[in-house]
Amino acid sequence: MRRLPLTLLAAGLLLAGGIASAATTIPASAVKTAEQLRDTALHDGTAMAVVTSLTTEVGPRLAGSDADLRARQWALAKFKALGFDKVYSEPVTFPLWQRRSESGAIVAPFPQPLVLTALGYSPATPKGGLTAQVVKFSSLDALKAADPASVKGRIVYVDYRMHRQKDGHDYGMGSAVRTGGAVIAAAKGAAGYLLRSAGTDAHQRIAHTGVTGFRDPAKAIPAAALSNPDADQLDRVLAYGKPVTVRMDLDCGIVGEYTGANVIGEITGRKHPDQVVAIGGHLDSWDPGTGAIDDGAGIAITMAAAKLIGDLPQRPDRTIRVIAFANEEMGLWGSRAYAQKHAGEVGKFVLGTDSDFGAGRIWRMSASVKPQARDAIWQIAGVLAPLGVAYDASRPGGGGSDLSQMHARGMAALGLTQDGTRYFDWHHTANDTLDKIDPAELAQNVAVYAAWVYMAAQAEGDFGSAPGAFAKDGTGE
Repeated sequence: MRRLPLTLLAAGLLLAGGIASAATTIPASAVKTAEQLRDTALHDGTAMAVVTSLTTEVGPRLAGSDADLRARQWALAKFKALGFDKVYSEPVTFPLWQRRSESGAIVAPFPQPLVLTALGYSPATPKGGLTAQVVKFSSLDALKAADPASVKGRIVYVDYRMHRQKDGHDYGMGSAVRTGGAVIAAAKGAAGYLLRSAGTDAHQRIAHTGVTGFRDPAKAIPAAALSNPDADQLDRVLAYGKPVTVRMDLDCGIVGEYTGANVIGEITGRKHPDQVVAIGGHLDSWDPGTGAIDDGAGIAITMAAAKLIGDLPQRPDRTIRVIAFANEEMGLWGSRAYAQKHAGEVGKFVLGTDSDFGAGRIWRMSASVKPQARDAIWQIAGVLAPLGVAYDASRPGGGGSDLSQMHARGMAALGLTQDGTRYFDWHHTANDTLDKIDPAELAQNVAVYAAWVYMAAQAEGDFGSAPGAFAKDGTGE
């Protein structure tokens, strides 16, 4: 849609079908309360207590594992303990993938062990392991262009190296190499697949797991990620120009179906209980670490922000809904189930985003809202500015990983970018543990969420949520 002059928007005179559409604004009293919430949150320890509880009492939470049920029970109890008005769950069914054991080695020309980890939806290798010659590709494009004859029967190895970025944008290609590369290699007849871990640590001999793009077990091949030092070692061995043979021994695979659940807590709206401001994170994690930054932090941030709003003398005008999503890691299963169930209610989801990028300070905000709500977004930006958050009006929002599915159906959305400079050092590894969270940085996240969520709940007018509202260009403009 064509961008209209700001003066026209501010006056609320945008015409749609001959009917004037008033600008969305946030009352001065709500702005003042949001500022108080912001300042209180900076000294509140709720989020740190929540993520400590989750990572200590439950620990790693691989979807479908015994810990999956414990995590759901934990979330139900924690929502109730924090004073949420309504606590419930909604079922989510997905393939059950299990990891049992894994190992690897260079067999020739220089025999030695390799540190690797199986990837989600990888099948097991044959009994005794898979031993085959390695063929290396420097990029996903190089693999795409490869003659299948050069790949057939071999172990494909893609050597894409991620670098640290504040916004983590190298992960776009890193995850594509992991998810798409395995599928391409299988289609070309490869016997197995290896990649340099999708991570930015250079010296830790720890591999980064993650999901592949396999959805049909009949078309899947054994797939694993090498630690960065082991990928370096494999590169050096390959540089000798001799044939290199590797053995992968993976005991893992899909063993059926599992039904878990999204766990949901609400602070019920006083005036408009059926209108929802949606936030959350995902409750599952990968199994090597304790899921502190991915995504215990997101669960803690959003629970704590909503609790602070619930502690106010009176309930907000609209409902605050915190969703602890199921099985994000293996393909957004909880997110897609939630969006499918609630697609017909998308117009009631006033504004939303989830937290799933660790616990680093939030430094950038963006938004996908209707043009008449831009002034309200600027009001939110003004309250967040003292926290070091800059509003980039040129970027769309998106809703975060799990709420992106609701945004795709028309929910107005924010984007809140955390500092991810070190995030991919620990992401999907045994090093994803509680010590990686700085309590002050975590509190800054809570301050951001408490402030914007309250302002959205009190806004006079809406932000443009409607079926298909943001399907065309993601901005609503």
